Amino acid sequence: MLTPKTDELIASPFRHDGDKDKAAWFFEKGLGSAIGKWRKHGHHDYPVTIFYVFKQAETSTHGTASTGWETFLSGVIEHGLTITATWPMRTEMKTRQVAMGTNALASSVVLACIPRSPDATLATRREFLNALKRELPDSLRNLQSGSIAPVDLAQAAIGPGMAVFSRYAKVIEADGKPMTVRAALSLINQVLDEVLAEQEGEFDADTRWAVAWFEQHAMDEGDFGIAETLSKAKNTSVQGLAEAGIVKSRSGSVQLLKREEMPPDWDPATDQRLTEWEAAQHLIRALDHEGEIGAADLLRRLGGDYGEKARDLAYRLYNICERKKWASEATAYNTIVLARPEISKLAQAAPRADQQSLFE
Repeated sequence: MLTPKTDELIASPFRHDGDKDKAAWFFEKGLGSAIGKWRKHGHHDYPVTIFYVFKQAETSTHGTASTGWETFLSGVIEHGLTITATWPMRTEMKTRQVAMGTNALASSVVLACIPRSPDATLATRREFLNALKRELPDSLRNLQSGSIAPVDLAQAAIGPGMAVFSRYAKVIEADGKPMTVRAALSLINQVLDEVLAEQEGEFDADTRWAVAWFEQHAMDEGDFGIAETLSKAKNTSVQGLAEAGIVKSRSGSVQLLKREEMPPDWDPATDQRLTEWEAAQHLIRALDHEGEIGAADLLRRLGGDYGEKARDLAYRLYNICERKKWASEATAYNTIVLARPEISKLAQAAPRADQQSLFE
């Protein structure tokens, strides 16, 4: 009660006679002033780290989005800081009382920033997009190699994406206007989708077919003719896919095998047509039924290369599930990536005498 509240930096209409616009202006002006001071006293060798918490959704005239997040990023960039990384953190519990049935705080992000160079140049939209496509793939590979959760990948990708955007003094659109943060975030997400899709080229033909079929049909039945046409494009065949243990084909229809339909005694050492799709699905099944030790045993028998491809496939499939709003299936792919570090650690332990790697 005794603490002065007038200068508290919050966007509360109550402090401004109920005027939301005045409250927002007060918050943004004060935030800009604070960021300006951080920029003035910042040093390239010692990044400024900003811990930011934002709500699940904030509705504006532009639709439903995290407008506070965009405003914050805009303030950081406009006041001379370059964002070099964004790291999502789990700080809010869904079961806490204030979160149940409300638009409460959902996520937290740490931003790492350094002062922008005074020699920063202008860039066109095309130059910015080309830089994103050139630099973002390697950054995403680094994030994936650290087994960052697929659910957090899009948020973490903002860091290297914004590092490109914020190193320019301005990015100019085709009409001569400066690009907004919202437009930049949209392009970053677009390139993220493209990079994950391009990673499919590293998978075997059967797995590439399974990904394309999954995106269109999930685990539901589809027409045999369409499946066969797609298989020709992916350099495989429906018969071969059935022999590989990926699909079942009957009565003019084709369907991906669900994990519970796959053989529980599957052994990669005796599989004559081993695929990354099978590796990923069986790893998820082993984790569900046998825990991390069971999944580690399977990973050890699969060998390192199939394990890495299975992880990359989990990222791709999660991305598809998120866009399609297949929450249950998305959880499975997110969980296997989260468990990957511990599974890998267990798999590196001395194997049992009755087990050998495929590559031994």
